[in-house]
Amino acid sequence: MRPDPGVASENSMTAAATAAPVRRQIHPPPVAASPFPYNPGSLLSVQDLTLDAVSHLLARASVLENMDPLVRDRILLKRRVALLFYESSTRTRTSFELAAKGLGADTTLVSNLSSSIEKGETLKDTGLTLRALGAETIILRHNSSGAPWLLEETTHLPVLNAGDGMHEHPTQALLDLRTILAHLRPGIETVAEDTLAGVTVTITGDILHSRVARSNMLLLPRLGARVLLCGPAQFLPELATGAGPGISIERDFDAALRESQVVMMLRIQAERLAGQQIDLEQYKASYQLTGQRLATHAPSALVMHPGPIIRGLELTAGVADGSQSVILEQVRHGVAVRMAVVERALADSSTKAGRA
Repeated sequence: MRPDPGVASENSMTAAATAAPVRRQIHPPPVAASPFPYNPGSLLSVQDLTLDAVSHLLARASVLENMDPLVRDRILLKRRVALLFYESSTRTRTSFELAAKGLGADTTLVSNLSSSIEKGETLKDTGLTLRALGAETIILRHNSSGAPWLLEETTHLPVLNAGDGMHEHPTQALLDLRTILAHLRPGIETVAEDTLAGVTVTITGDILHSRVARSNMLLLPRLGARVLLCGPAQFLPELATGAGPGISIERDFDAALRESQVVMMLRIQAERLAGQQIDLEQYKASYQLTGQRLATHAPSALVMHPGPIIRGLELTAGVADGSQSVILEQVRHGVAVRMAVVERALADSSTKAGRA
């Protein structure tokens, strides 16, 4: 006896309704590994550098500094370097510009007050415009942390971080290291994990907002230095002790000075306080570096400051101009270090504007 077609069809529909639903499988194509960073000449963080790379930059800085200027200015002859500065700067901008020009490069300065940035142009579009105009490397200072990474990803050009928000300032840490070595380890340019063993560096002031402090905290302990952080809780939260090995907090400035071979003072960054209030007189009483305080607790320590200095606040004029101050030496070392960094950025002659 043949089955009734109507009954068979009904049974099939019932079975289909009670069976587990079968989902359509989606097989997206594999995601290609990101080639970021796109350019080996970029310097976005001190963490990008091995100790061998740091040694090479320090040694190269000395070679370039002592080279005949008429020979040196042919190293990057007519190469195109763009300085893209969204924040005001004297030392960093000028030293990068002098460094690039000292190697023979052509430079152009783009600031947020004299370009389409003021009209609302994005960092991405500004970077692409500079690349289309022939820039072969971009030196960027920006008020947003991470901006150099975005610019490098967008343009694929070598990008040099000249300070990004509250994040990092890698070339400042390199010139600070060169200054320290010149005084405490003269003649040493090849650095190792124990180069600064036995050296305590106290960083005092507005550490929370300081990219300079952060880059030094990431670099100096790798060479064996001990870094003491000193400041009030609102500028130095306890979580800073977790920044890495070799870093600790000392709230008592006098106690920190007694252990220090290097004292790095930082200004209060009023532009980043976002409504925070601070009792300046109390701050000065606790953390200002005065001549008496220095003579009593650290009579042979180096006094450093990344600038700009606010005389009479974080340190007195007498200390800034005193015999222990190496502040202007830091500025001079900055040109040599940045020559080495700019040369490194353009060392690959295949790095040209318009590269995909």
